[in-house]
Amino acid sequence: MTKQELVQNVEKRLRTIYGDDFKEEFLTSFTELLDKWSRYSWESAAPVSEENVYLITYGDSIYEEGKPTLSSLHTFLNEKVKGSVTDVHLLPMFPYTSDDGFSVVDYRQVDEKLGDWSNIEELSQDYRLMFDFVANHISKSSEWFQGYLKGEERYQEYFVPKDPSFDTSAVVRPRTSPLYHEYEGSDGVKTAWTTFSEDQVDLNFRHFPVLEETTDILLEYASKGGTSIRLDAIGFIWKESGTTSIHLPQAHEIIKLWREVMDYFKPNTQIITETNVPHQENISYFGDGTDEANMVYQFSLPPLVLFSLTTHNGEKLTEWAKTIDTVSDTATYFNFLASHDGIGMRPTEGILTEDDKQLLVNKVKENGGRVSYKANSDGSQSVYELNINYSAALVNQGEDTTEELEVKKMLAAHSILLSFVGVPAIYYHSLLGSHNDEAGVEASGINRRINREKLELGSILEELQTDSRRKGIFEGLQEMISIRQKESAFSPYAGQEVLELGGNVFGLKRFNEETGESILFVVNLDAKSVEVNLPHSGVDLVSGKEVSEVVELRPYEFMWVKQ
Repeated sequence: MTKQELVQNVEKRLRTIYGDDFKEEFLTSFTELLDKWSRYSWESAAPVSEENVYLITYGDSIYEEGKPTLSSLHTFLNEKVKGSVTDVHLLPMFPYTSDDGFSVVDYRQVDEKLGDWSNIEELSQDYRLMFDFVANHISKSSEWFQGYLKGEERYQEYFVPKDPSFDTSAVVRPRTSPLYHEYEGSDGVKTAWTTFSEDQVDLNFRHFPVLEETTDILLEYASKGGTSIRLDAIGFIWKESGTTSIHLPQAHEIIKLWREVMDYFKPNTQIITETNVPHQENISYFGDGTDEANMVYQFSLPPLVLFSLTTHNGEKLTEWAKTIDTVSDTATYFNFLASHDGIGMRPTEGILTEDDKQLLVNKVKENGGRVSYKANSDGSQSVYELNINYSAALVNQGEDTTEELEVKKMLAAHSILLSFVGVPAIYYHSLLGSHNDEAGVEASGINRRINREKLELGSILEELQTDSRRKGIFEGLQEMISIRQKESAFSPYAGQEVLELGGNVFGLKRFNEETGESILFVVNLDAKSVEVNLPHSGVDLVSGKEVSEVVELRPYEFMWVKQ
C-alpha cells in the first residue's frame, strides 16, 4: 500500500465513523500524524506460525526485592521458558489506580515499580511482546480526566457526561455498578459515563482528537517493541442513544482504521480484540477476515473445555468446534483457557443450558472459587464469570483424588488448547501449576485476585524443582509445546476438521495443505480408560510409539497421531 492509498483509506474510514460530523480538518490532522510516524524507521514483525506460544502475565508477576519486576520476569523467562514461549503478553504495565492495571493513569509511561521503557526494550530483544491498550477507559486520576474536572478546554469533550436526552435503556453492561458517576469539578459536579467502575472513565471517541491521540499511542506501542496489541474491552468504545452501545459499526470501523495504519507501518503486527461476549458477536471482529482483527480471543473455549472435562462428555464442545474453521491467511483465533480474569460465561450463551451453567457454578464454589455477576437491562442479574484457578476448576471432587490425575487433567485440557486452530496462549499460573490464592481474595475483596498471585523469583524457581504438582504441570506443558512447535499441521492458518469419536473423547484433524502434513488429535475426557477407533494408524508424537486404528486411552490421556 502506498502512502497515498493509505490516506485515501483513512479518509473513507473517517467519513464512515463520523458521518455528518466529519470535517476536512480531521483528515488534515490525521495525515500530519501519519507524516510524523513516517519519519520513524520501521521494521516488519515476523508472521505468526505453529512456533508461536504466548505467555499471559503481569509485569510484576515475578518479583525480587529491590529490583524492577520486569528485570526479574526477564530472568525467569530466560531461565525456564526460552525456546518454548515466544511471545509475552504484558498485562497493563502503566501507572494505574485500580483493577490491577486496567485503570491507566498514563498510557505513555511504564509503572516505575516494573521498571521503565529500557526494561521493555531489553525484553523485546528476546521475546515478541504483546502490549495491552486499555483504549475504552482511563483512570479518574489521569491528566486527561483531571483536566476535564478542572475545566481545561482541551479535555472538555474527552468524556461522556450524562445527557437526559440520551436513551440508555438498552445499554449492555458487564458490571452491576452505575453507568454514570458524579465527580467534584472546579465549577461544581461533573458527570461521566463509566462502563466498568467509578475509577474507569470511558473516553469519547465521537470527539475526533480522542481517536487521533489513541492512534498515536497505538503507533508508539508498536515502535517500542509491541508486535501484538490487545484492544481491551474494545466493543464499548462507541455510544449511541437507544442502542446497546456495544459492537456498534463505528467501533468496528475504528479497529479497521487501526489495522490499516498498522499494516502500513509495521506489517504482521497482530491487532487482537478482547470482547467477552457470545460467540457470534465475538467473531464479528474478524470483519471480512482480512480487514479487522488479526486475532480474536476465543472466549467460548475455556468454559467448554471445563464443561467437557467436568461431565466427561465432549458433545457440546464438538458441536461448537464444528463452527470454527480457518479465517484467512492473516487472521486466526487467540486461544486460551485461563487469564487474569475469570472464566467468562456469556460466551456459552446458546451453547450451554442454564442447568449446564449452574453445574459449573456449583462446582466452582465447591472447589473454592467465586462467581461474579452482571446486570441485565430488565434489572435482573446473571452469571458473568467464574473466578478460580483453572486447574482447581477442573478437579471433580471424589473422583480426581490423586495429584497424578489432577496433573493429567490439566495437561488434557491444554492438549485441546494446543491442538485447536489458532495461536495458543497460556496464563502464568496455569504454566506454573498454581493453586487458588484464597488469601488474595480475602485481603482485597476482589474475586479475580484468586488467580493473580505474585510470585517471588527464588521461591518459584525452587518450587518448580521440589513441588511435584508444579513440576508435573510445568514440564508436561513444556514437552507438549516442544512437540507442537515442530509440526506445520498446527500452523494458526492450517485447516481443522472435527472428528466424532465418541461422547467421552474429543478429536480433531489438523492439516496443512501447503506442506501436506496432517495430525490426528484425540483426548480422553474421562477419568477411566476408553477404547477409540481412529481414522488411521500412525506414530503418536507424544509417546513416540506406533499406534493402530484401535487405541486404548488411559484416564485423561491424549495423542497426536501423525501418518
